[in-house]
Amino acid sequence: MAELSTIARPYAVGLMEALQERKASAQDMSAVLDAVSRLAETAVDPQIGQLEGDPGLTDDQFYDIFASVVGADQPDEVKNLLRVVIQNGRVDALPEIARQFRILKNESEGVADALIETAFPLSDAELKDLLEALAKKFPGVKLHPVVSVEKALIGGVRVHVGDKLLDASILARLNQMKTALTA
Repeated sequence: MAELSTIARPYAVGLMEALQERKASAQDMSAVLDAVSRLAETAVDPQIGQLEGDPGLTDDQFYDIFASVVGADQPDEVKNLLRVVIQNGRVDALPEIARQFRILKNESEGVADALIETAFPLSDAELKDLLEALAKKFPGVKLHPVVSVEKALIGGVRVHVGDKLLDASILARLNQMKTALTA
């Protein structure tokens, strides 16, 4: 079976193309991203998973139930995406579709998510300094910080931007020392 990322890519690209065709504004794209994220959250609900496999439900009935859980005030592109995903039996791919759509949206806006993991909470000044340093490593890209606290890092910071990883944590240094000592 194909990986979810391979399955999800055409859906995310199709959604982006539909939005670009109608010349959607950045605000519209953000609304679509929020709606797709709600679809993804709903898709992992165990009750939805049980309904998806129910042979007594037609695709239209399942769509109506799913749409009522998510809310009826969804953009047309999101409604169409949900219909196609249900028809193709790919509801399980919705979280990956949302992730890939977020990446495409960010690329179209020249933005990238900077997933920042720290051992301790960062003050606003520390976060600002870190973002300024990261801006030098990633020129031409506006970084959107998403900060989380990971006590296991012991100290320092680990940053993911796209497929790049900058690991300046104490845990990484300890692992490097362990590798050097056991080699």
